Amino acid sequence: MTSPPTARTVLRRAALAAAGGTVGTAARLGLGMLIADAPAAVLVANIVGALLLGILTARLPASDLRILLGTGVLGGFTTYSAFAVDSIELWSASPALAAGYVAASLVGGLIAAVLGLRIGGSLGRRTVS
Repeated sequence: MTSPPTARTVLRRAALAAAGGTVGTAARLGLGMLIADAPAAVLVANIVGALLLGILTARLPASDLRILLGTGVLGGFTTYSAFAVDSIELWSASPALAAGYVAASLVGGLIAAVLGLRIGGSLGRRTVS
């Protein structure tokens, strides 16, 4: 069994996640400005984020860098809450469109994550000091 992290470690990791989250949310905002259709922008963010998180997870061991990039940047870039709200709003306008959006999001995200893990795994695991 491992001992719990020290207070200093917890604060450092929280700061890394917050800094990365700032970058990730700014990137998602930028994507939303490039893709005017909100559900489409969320779909792109979530699928690209799943791919990149798969690569990152396969490439990097648990580390401060993985917290910064995975939990922070990609956590801020992807958004489940917007996906959920967009799905409900689409349902009221077009149930068929909403079902397609949900299916594309789930299947696309899973495929992207698998591809990311395979791509990252084929590159070999990187050690972080």
